[in-house]
Amino acid sequence: MTATQTGPAGRMQIARGLISLRERCGLTQTQVAERAGVSTTTVSRYEAWQDRARIRWATVKALTDACEATTQEREALVAIAKSQADGWWVGDSAVPEWLDPLVSFEHAAAYEHVFANTVIPGLLQTREYALAIHQAREVRSSNEDIELMVEARMKRQSILRQDPALHLWVVLDEAVLRRTVGDTETMIRQLKHLDEAAKSPNIDVQILPFSAGAHAAGAGHFVILGRDDEREPLNSMAVVYIEMRRRGVYLDDAEDVGDYKLTFDYLRSQAADTTASSRLIAGARQELSS
Repeated sequence: MTATQTGPAGRMQIARGLISLRERCGLTQTQVAERAGVSTTTVSRYEAWQDRARIRWATVKALTDACEATTQEREALVAIAKSQADGWWVGDSAVPEWLDPLVSFEHAAAYEHVFANTVIPGLLQTREYALAIHQAREVRSSNEDIELMVEARMKRQSILRQDPALHLWVVLDEAVLRRTVGDTETMIRQLKHLDEAAKSPNIDVQILPFSAGAHAAGAGHFVILGRDDEREPLNSMAVVYIEMRRRGVYLDDAEDVGDYKLTFDYLRSQAADTTASSRLIAGARQELSS
């Protein structure tokens, strides 16, 4: 199992691992608590990754022992608990608390699948485009605060250049290409950047054309982040992020994640392929340049 920073991503690995071990033994949380010498509340807290309290590796060890984990399983979960260094985004005033899990998951994930129907996703935005987005959304924020938000968004994009790089797959509604954000020149440069980014080996961009009609997503923007490890299932992770006004909703129930994965598969099949999508992007850019 890969040890990750024990932010939300690490806590999710620990929580999922502990739940899996407990269910394999057929134990209740109360029974695990009795065996580990802790309270049932503690067991519940360690199985809920959304809890922001600090993880103690000794407690993780006690819980894994209570669930009769193998030496490898115990050491893997304890290693995650011991690696509790905070990422750059933790405590950064430009990254709201509700967005902290998303950035954490991006640093732990192997892939990110995005459907966007209003604006270019943050990982593919130019600075000018991001500035225009924040100016429109943060009408009561100072220019200094907005600049910090934009800088944080640019910093977040470094995840696409890490080794190994995050594999980003984006399906954009054609409406995103037609909505001018900022002035015309800002939008032209954004579309150029989008097309260039799509040529990277770890980035795929498909456009869902208007001609596709009604589509699988039905409503709005969502993000799927995950990592699959068949040899060590406890190292796998999957979560869906749905952005709302000043808060985000995170879904990690297997059925919910499965539904969104299926939806994204349908969207990919309905969207133009990458070659045709590049032509659609170029066409929208040409229209703005005329």
